[in-house]
Amino acid sequence: MALKRSADVAVAGFLIILLFPWLLLLALLIRVISGSPVLFVQPRLGHRGRRFFLYKFRTMTNERDERGNLLPDERRLTGLGKFLRRASLDEFPALVNVLRGEMSLVGPRPLLVEYRDLYTPEQWRRHDVRPGLTGLVQIKGRNLLSWEEKFAWDVFYVDNWSLGMDIRILCRTVFTMFKNEGISARGHVTMPRYKGIGHDSSRSGGH
Repeated sequence: MALKRSADVAVAGFLIILLFPWLLLLALLIRVISGSPVLFVQPRLGHRGRRFFLYKFRTMTNERDERGNLLPDERRLTGLGKFLRRASLDEFPALVNVLRGEMSLVGPRPLLVEYRDLYTPEQWRRHDVRPGLTGLVQIKGRNLLSWEEKFAWDVFYVDNWSLGMDIRILCRTVFTMFKNEGISARGHVTMPRYKGIGHDSSRSGGH
């Protein structure tokens, strides 16, 4: 894993330097269109269940109803936000998480802290490695997969990791970014929240 960490730091550092002008431009566009803050910062579960703060470009407004509740995702998602998600550009600020050692370039995606008590012991094994910017789920169907299918691929990655697998996943991720497939679950703007075994709504077409 030391080699994996060294590769993460080298590639993430190179990409931040290479893409910095474009990332700055995206930040300015978000600031003009959506206002502040430019970044979406949210606690997630990382390696061995440790909490960390994930950085992403903000793709939604903070609009609320008269009772102060956030409006549904489909009403808060901006036009620029849709583009950023389609191209996966909203994920690039997480390169900072990679440099900080909280994430890897490849691994299971970091999920919400509130899911902590919903995992089965087998599903929890996804936290045996650092979470990633991309992973097997992102090249196997992304949000077209059910939660159970996602977790199965995550555990498969944990059990079968190799540097060669990481390289193949990264190469295929670049290809899938241009296909714009699997961005949303069927019938949803994003992915429905995980509610535990037996409550997988990602196939239902509704919350």
